[in-house]
Amino acid sequence: MTALFLSSDDVSGLADPGEFVEAVRDGYRQRGEGASAKPRTTLRNADPPGMLFSYAAVLPDTGAMGGYMYSAGFAERDAWFATPLFDAESGEPLAVVDGASMNPFKTGAAGAVGVDALARRDASSLAVIGSGAQARGQLRATVTVRDFETVDVFSPTKEHREDFAAEMNDRLDPAVAAVSSAAAAVEDADVVVTATTASEPVFDGEDLADGAHVTAMGQYHPEKRELDERTIERGTYVPDLRERVPQDAGSFIAAKDAGVVDESDVHAELGEIVAGNADGRTSRDEITIFDSGGTGIETVAGAYLLYERAMAADEDLGTEVEWLPASEALTGQ
Repeated sequence: MTALFLSSDDVSGLADPGEFVEAVRDGYRQRGEGASAKPRTTLRNADPPGMLFSYAAVLPDTGAMGGYMYSAGFAERDAWFATPLFDAESGEPLAVVDGASMNPFKTGAAGAVGVDALARRDASSLAVIGSGAQARGQLRATVTVRDFETVDVFSPTKEHREDFAAEMNDRLDPAVAAVSSAAAAVEDADVVVTATTASEPVFDGEDLADGAHVTAMGQYHPEKRELDERTIERGTYVPDLRERVPQDAGSFIAAKDAGVVDESDVHAELGEIVAGNADGRTSRDEITIFDSGGTGIETVAGAYLLYERAMAADEDLGTEVEWLPASEALTGQ
């Protein structure tokens, strides 16, 4: 049979941030109803320093399964993202997608689903900590789920945060401003999004306003913690996958080690809330937290959206590749 290889150029621009959010929301709904997903597996290499990651999910209603395998670091100090997709009913391969251009959008969509599930409906002010590609993806997705009036962005390099604000002001409706500190960004914000590679907390949890929601996207290593112990202690804590928390949810691990929370403080998985099988926000003054380390849920949902768009495009996209089933390849027939 044949499958399709879709390059980053093939899939670039095939879906907008709001469409990624809808696809990823449905993926988390399926997870909340029992769809299979496993957290990240990380293999580390010392010399040259680098990591090989993989994670997977089955989304039966979407009709697809697969995940990510990607490398980061090593001698080239870069990253490559491969996304295999299989038909969830037949098991046959559908495509392999170069996930580079998709990455900020599907990750941003996961963050936006967390905001939509947990933030107050009338949230109007947004703080973004970070100014890289992931912060851009988070912001572009998050503004599709709430009518924000203002966005304050902080990152340590003045030029970076100002460039980010100028670019997003041209692209989005809310007024985007660069501010001089994390405290200035977080103060009075209805929603706070962190999208960094920080190993230490990026704001003081005491600065959070009552009723704020926090989406943390840099939580993928036990020693990386964008959120301090006070934030975790104050908030209703919701991870993407419960099984991931003791493995690499650095902020929660640090708070647990400090004795301010324990396993019972993991409220629910995001999918359980999206599916209506667990409560989200229960009061206006409640602080809520979505902790995302990346899963196959948003990866499969986003990649399958792009695959469908590519198949329906007027122009021929992708390259067909031959793919033998094991029944033929292993026997040589």
